[in-house]
Amino acid sequence: MKHSIRFRITFLLTALIVIIVFLTWFINHTFLSDYYLYSKFDILDDAYQEIHSIYINEEDDILSDEDISKIENISIKNGISTYIYINYPIPGFNYGIAFNMSERQAQQMNLLLREYLFRGTNPYVRERFLIHESENYGVFSLYDELRDSNYIDLFGTLEDDKYIIMRTNYESIEESVAISNKFLSYIGIIAATFGTILMLIISKKFTQPILDLADIAKQMSDLNFNIKYQVKSKDEIGVLGESINRLSDRLESTISELKQANNELMSDIQKKTEMDEIRKEFLSNVSHELKTPLALIQGYAEGLKENINEDEESRNFYCEVIMDEADKMNNMVKKLLSLNELEFGNNQVNFERFDIVELIGTVLEAQEILFKQKEVVIHFERVEPIYVWADEFLVEQVVTNYISNALNHVSGANIIEVKLIMHNDLVRVAVFNTGENIPEDELDKIWTKFYKVDKARTREYGGSGIGLSIVKAIMNSLNRDCGVINRPIGVEFWFELDASN
Repeated sequence: MKHSIRFRITFLLTALIVIIVFLTWFINHTFLSDYYLYSKFDILDDAYQEIHSIYINEEDDILSDEDISKIENISIKNGISTYIYINYPIPGFNYGIAFNMSERQAQQMNLLLREYLFRGTNPYVRERFLIHESENYGVFSLYDELRDSNYIDLFGTLEDDKYIIMRTNYESIEESVAISNKFLSYIGIIAATFGTILMLIISKKFTQPILDLADIAKQMSDLNFNIKYQVKSKDEIGVLGESINRLSDRLESTISELKQANNELMSDIQKKTEMDEIRKEFLSNVSHELKTPLALIQGYAEGLKENINEDEESRNFYCEVIMDEADKMNNMVKKLLSLNELEFGNNQVNFERFDIVELIGTVLEAQEILFKQKEVVIHFERVEPIYVWADEFLVEQVVTNYISNALNHVSGANIIEVKLIMHNDLVRVAVFNTGENIPEDELDKIWTKFYKVDKARTREYGGSGIGLSIVKAIMNSLNRDCGVINRPIGVEFWFELDASN
């Protein structure tokens, strides 16, 4: 990934290592020699002061073996050569690493001493510079042609007749700096290489959780809230993961609430639309249903007023038509009011236990004269009492509507059959009549107000298309099912009631 945090962090840390190593190398190369030289000043000064204190504490010029050992140890410890001269020009004692010098070495050191006492007397000394000076000594850098080396010398006095030369090799300083810088370069390359590899490995531990959180956020944008970040630490990444999980839960809950609210809103809009359509249809149907009886009443009333037929029989006929149409209108209005109460829950449902067999028998007896007039054969086998839980008055309306509907549509063999079918704690009341089947695509529509399968025939017997709507509303108020089934030679309407003890 071009802009990956992992690679950016690795690059920055690698660059930081390289810069630190380079700065260290540059500082070593530029200042280490001077610092080393300054450190040598301190070493030479400390060694001088220690040796000087040894001589001050001695009462004569003869040093003890213990003092000589001390001077040797001081020289060895500080990596210097120490030469002490007493009563020059005759060399006295020589201590430190220069102890037991050969004759040649003694001559060389005498030449060096003369050079410090009388400048220019030693032809082998080149480029002698004073680099530090105090009351009792001076520190010089020089090139000794005879030994082909650069030295740093401390030349001074211990007492009036005692001179001291303390020498250290200056070339070793330059060599140490070069070795140190070379070693630092190698360390820098190794540190940068291994640091880069190590940071690539370590940074993955930090960047992988970020990539996981990014993937979770992407899935959340696609409305997938099932995936959750597995919090394994309490650091900033862990806190971010917990926040992402809470955000996921909150978004899921909020979106669920929004969907539910949207669904309810759509349902309300749909219900409102349906209510508007029902209201329009209701007004249209009521207007249509009232239009014919009103026209008949108006026409026959005008005929009576104009004395179109003067004989009494004709006037009685006119009056009967007016009364019959007014009665139909009155029945339709009553049914509409009853249906309105059922649909809007204004009708009180009183549950009671009663014998459904006896109720059906009572309704059939009330309709007996109509059966005889239409020459209809009734089949209903009275059995022992079957008790149900329901509103007896409302159930009687359902049975009455089913029987009336069967009477109005019976044909062929002119048979109406009422059956009681027990199933567990339910009893099904079925009313069958022979005749034509209802078209399958209209079976669900017959429960709608004012819906008529055969409008001409419905008008013939004075039906309003409200009866089955009342049945449906009653069964809904009782929380029970009802329906219709086409049989091979007729139609069967049914409803169910609770028959539990």
